[in-house]
Amino acid sequence: MSKNSSETIKDKQKKLKDRALNAQNKRAIYGPDIDISPPSEATDEASLSSLKDLEKRLAEASLLAGIDVDEKNRSGSFFQRGNSVIYEGIKDAYQGKIEVLTIENALEKYSWLWDYWWSLVPVDMDKYTALVELYGRGGYFIRILPGAKIEEPIQSCLLLPENDSSQLVHNIVVAEEDSQAQIITGCTGAPTVNKGYHLGISEFFIKKGASLSFTMVHNWAEDFHVRARTGVQVEDEGTFVNNYLLLQPVRSIQAYPRIMLTGRGARARSNTVVFGQKEADLDLGSLIELNGENTSGDAISRALSTDSSRVMMRGRLLARSNTSKAHLECKGMILSHSSCMNAVPELWVEGAPQADMTHEAAVGPVSQEAVEYLMSRGFTEEESVAAILQGFLQVDMEGLPDILEEMLQKTLGKLVKSSL
Repeated sequence: MSKNSSETIKDKQKKLKDRALNAQNKRAIYGPDIDISPPSEATDEASLSSLKDLEKRLAEASLLAGIDVDEKNRSGSFFQRGNSVIYEGIKDAYQGKIEVLTIENALEKYSWLWDYWWSLVPVDMDKYTALVELYGRGGYFIRILPGAKIEEPIQSCLLLPENDSSQLVHNIVVAEEDSQAQIITGCTGAPTVNKGYHLGISEFFIKKGASLSFTMVHNWAEDFHVRARTGVQVEDEGTFVNNYLLLQPVRSIQAYPRIMLTGRGARARSNTVVFGQKEADLDLGSLIELNGENTSGDAISRALSTDSSRVMMRGRLLARSNTSKAHLECKGMILSHSSCMNAVPELWVEGAPQADMTHEAAVGPVSQEAVEYLMSRGFTEEESVAAILQGFLQVDMEGLPDILEEMLQKTLGKLVKSSL
């Protein structure tokens, strides 16, 4: 809003607040409904001069969410503890190429950012977006400057340190023209925290010719409720890759990112790998809108369900251009008699009869025939099931940290033993 007065910004703030107030009781379309009380007033935490100064228990939790506390292979870092941002840092080599700020500081620094604020995710979408507008605190602003090529990932961590608390954040990422970068975000709780609420709003703006890979790792606990709301806009020749990984038990998650390919030649890929464990209720998916000419998209989901978990996989491709091409995959394996799974793939075409749209969906158990074949080749039953699950979960996630690869293998080992 660089051309507008501060009074105009105040007017916009008031309108957003009014819309949020009117939506406080509005249920979400998908996922179980939960009631969240407004968070108590937070006490500001002291800032850190280095992530190495983190308490040991918090450092360990962060590591399991893909965060490198040594920052050896990271270009910049952001760390929020509860409702306080305690660290923002950029390596010397990347000064002048990226910005990492709290969202409050960014809105104060850049008046134009108010044009982006709540522009891709409606503030009155549901009760969860309303709560973030009314009571949210913190979140990151990450900006990759025009033409910058960032070789090392930018990382951010959103951590809950206290039991039965809530974290409500709003993030904005801007990849300026012809820039390239990768972001790894880890959301987690301290080891002693088993219950909490996380509401996260994220808005991504991928400018002309820019490329951004974004990896989100959720590492919560058995009694956590998560509601994520994400909007993405990709301009001409822009590329956006979205990776989502859930390895640990959680009580419920609902997320349905909307990726809008508005520019000519815009591309997007969404990769999702999740484990439904314990009493989890997971309702996950993605929507890719192919609006521009020569746009392309892929939405790939892999899910495992065990114990008494419920997994809903949704996916929708919407084409509005004859030159659009997209593919959707929803595949799941059920590993216990008491778990359940649904796959809901959708292909929508509006005024574009020549669009090339395909989908593939499958839900079922581990193939006994495949297990027996591998056993006939000399593998044990455990080795056979492990090989099948590993092959099933083979999804190309760019730059996945080694610690997460190790966690993936450990989790697979546990699932194999429980399914035999």
